[in-house]
Amino acid sequence: MEQYDPLPPSLRAALRRSTTGGRAAMGRRTLLRAAGLGAAGVAGLTACGIPAAGRTGDSTASSDHSAQEKTVDFSNWTEYIDVSDDGKHRPTLEAFTKRTGIKVKYTEDINDNVEFFGKIKPQLSAGQDTGRDLMVLTDWLAARMIRLGWVQQLNPAHLPHAFANLEQRFRSPDWDPGRAYSYPWQGIATCIAYNKKATKGRAVTSISQLLDDPSLKGRVAMLSEMRDTIGMTLLDMGHKPETVTDDTYDAAIARVQKAVDSQQIRKFTGNDYTDGLSKGDIAACVAWAGDLVQLRIDDPDIEYVFPDAGFLFSTDNLLIPAKARHKANAERLIDYYYEPQVAAQVSAYIAYVCPVAGVKPYLAKIDPSLASNPLILPDAAMDAKSHSFRSLSEDEDTRYEEKFSKLIGA
Repeated sequence: MEQYDPLPPSLRAALRRSTTGGRAAMGRRTLLRAAGLGAAGVAGLTACGIPAAGRTGDSTASSDHSAQEKTVDFSNWTEYIDVSDDGKHRPTLEAFTKRTGIKVKYTEDINDNVEFFGKIKPQLSAGQDTGRDLMVLTDWLAARMIRLGWVQQLNPAHLPHAFANLEQRFRSPDWDPGRAYSYPWQGIATCIAYNKKATKGRAVTSISQLLDDPSLKGRVAMLSEMRDTIGMTLLDMGHKPETVTDDTYDAAIARVQKAVDSQQIRKFTGNDYTDGLSKGDIAACVAWAGDLVQLRIDDPDIEYVFPDAGFLFSTDNLLIPAKARHKANAERLIDYYYEPQVAAQVSAYIAYVCPVAGVKPYLAKIDPSLASNPLILPDAAMDAKSHSFRSLSEDEDTRYEEKFSKLIGA
């Protein structure tokens, strides 16, 4: 059996950050994950390892049993799809089954990208079916899966709504040009949030202000996810994360290190910044926009800003793994979620950036405020500020994570 390099210490540190303080820790879609990955989980990942990029598996395709077996196995994150008020039903999934006769086995078994990869790697590396037909992975891991040859290419003939309704901003990431292997499930925007009571009415509009404003000293938080914190800092310094180099990365690290040394930064956090922000212990921070929809309803003192210098944008993506047994059924489900009325139902519930064009009138029918919320439907001005952290090579990923881990004390 082919042997793989062990999980690099830098990526192991990133995993710890993600499960203890990152987006996997306390967000709406991740609140119920806390018991899913303890020390044993991390140890198991260390043993199984992450394969180096560039190694490809065997043929990804297998016999498709979609016509004979009216089912699809869908793995997703916790709290990342619409649920009825009583918590007993998933309306859009049930409507899909009623329309198509295809039953969906929906499993909330993705606790963290790396941890989930550890679950499915043994089957994928052996050229076996993972038991899943559809899964949702964040863009950097989706890119890795594609490079390894462990994702099936999609059939455009099965995706008419997806092809027609995919918002322009999502159409051609550098890791999957033309979306040959993936379609976005939701978009994730990074911004600045502040508590106007804690800032005494002063707006916080830039990373420079977070890092330098003496009135905020000791009450600033930045995210424990490398791409968000360093990407936002790069933009503030006039560098694009799409073209990050070793030199510009090191300059951004040094910029944040200065604020750490001066005790300007209180801490690096995951979603737990929301509690500190509401209490005023954190006056301002780097934040994920999806967290702020509900937070602003509960606390009118919370404000958010997308800096003039730009902001980071990433995606969680639908992919069909190698050897999936029901590929056509999975493609049919992907296409279903690109019908605007269906996409609106999901967006109204989870409040992340919707990747589907044409949802606005349907959102307005559900709740007029959702249709005008740029955290769900970014406008043209926001689009112009949007940037993505470029795909990193395996070597770059290791080196960059090591430096970031040292910066935040992980």
